[in-house]
Amino acid sequence: MTSAANLVSKRALTAEKIAAIKKFWQSIHQASFTTVDQVDIAYATNFTRPDKPYLAIVPGRSESYLKYQELAFDLDALGYDCVIIDHRGQGLSMRLTANRLQGYVESFDHYARDLHQLLSQVLPVTYPQHQQNSFMLAHSMGGAIALRYLQIYPNNIKALSLSSPMIAIASNGLPTWLAKFLVTTGTIINNCLSNTPWYFLGQSDSNLSSFDENRLMHSQPRFQRFRDLYHQRPELKLGGVTFHWLQQAMKNTDKLFIDLKKLSLPIQLMQAEKECIIANNAQNNFCLQLNKLKPSYYPEVKPIVVSGAYHELFFEIDQYRDIAINNAIAWFAQHQ
Repeated sequence: MTSAANLVSKRALTAEKIAAIKKFWQSIHQASFTTVDQVDIAYATNFTRPDKPYLAIVPGRSESYLKYQELAFDLDALGYDCVIIDHRGQGLSMRLTANRLQGYVESFDHYARDLHQLLSQVLPVTYPQHQQNSFMLAHSMGGAIALRYLQIYPNNIKALSLSSPMIAIASNGLPTWLAKFLVTTGTIINNCLSNTPWYFLGQSDSNLSSFDENRLMHSQPRFQRFRDLYHQRPELKLGGVTFHWLQQAMKNTDKLFIDLKKLSLPIQLMQAEKECIIANNAQNNFCLQLNKLKPSYYPEVKPIVVSGAYHELFFEIDQYRDIAINNAIAWFAQHQ
């Protein structure tokens, strides 16, 4: 049998595909809405099939919907409309600190609230003809946001597919208790001494690495496309995370497990074998507990592992990326 590595992907990022993506993106509707706390949230839609369910795409940290042009193009070719949100504090949405490069959010629940407003209020008014329930595709931090959204708000999501979800952040060998202590202590000191958020230790305005240094993807063409995008659109740039953001991320991890029983829809979880960004052991624990509580919604006791892949499954080399896309589409087809 011929292995996937020896096949030329029908979704390969060729020059012809790049030209087709550029043409496709000209028809994308890019807009924004204002939240209850007066934050402008950017989003993009490709809505041409009102009689079919669409995909709500929830990106990861530091990402913009502009990064997802190729994925939106591929999903369109598979027959799916989509909406993609730019989370508060990143992308083309409003930044939340005086230093616009800082990764900051007051509470992770605010991310979920923004997503709820988009899906339950903004889209029904903008696209009243789209009455079908939607699917959800979420990556990394977007996975943590999607899960929290599904725990807090009533929704019409039929099924969820998670790519490398940030159930918990990798602690780089530190015991969990020590990582929490450092973050909590730093946040307390920050709040006592300054009204301005501080970067976490080792974090700064710069959030760039060379291709050889990166542990996000093996695909050099896709890596370079994103570097070029942020060079052409400097307003998209985001640096490292603050103490406060990390504290809120840890609190969100606790909430995800505390409210696990509130998840009531089919969930697929895909894990990158060569993960360096988030904690795969937290994903494993999440799947195990979810299976015990909700076996009808999560029949597996462990994630689907994409062998050899780095964190960004939907931006990987084709042999890994195709697996992730095919898994997600098969999951949605199973729950039409």
